[in-house]
Amino acid sequence: MSSRMLLIEDNEQNRYLTTFLLQARGWEVVSAVDGPTGLRLADTMTPPPVLILLDIQLPGMDGYEVAERLRANPALAGIPVIAVTSYAMPGDRERCLASGCHGYLEKPIDPRTFAADVERFLAEKS
Repeated sequence: MSSRMLLIEDNEQNRYLTTFLLQARGWEVVSAVDGPTGLRLADTMTPPPVLILLDIQLPGMDGYEVAERLRANPALAGIPVIAVTSYAMPGDRERCLASGCHGYLEKPIDPRTFAADVERFLAEKS
């Protein structure tokens, strides 16, 4: 199994922290700063990512649309997509799941548990 994840996140500090925490656990992280770049990377990465971490509040194309497009692509439909977002109002989690995300993690992330939380989604997929 590949050890590569795709992170679609426009905030540089969030990208750095997420990448640092996952790399410390042995994961390779490929990053995209916006939805169109993330979709292109997801479609062309070889091997494909085992999981996609998706910010919802992205410039231009929001994470909901990115998730819907990932689900519409048969080659990517089986890859778990986890929303990592500061949207934490009632209904936000449900909207993320309805758009095609398999899971939801709230920002700010907890550096002590984040990598294990992400890995749990892979364990559930197996």
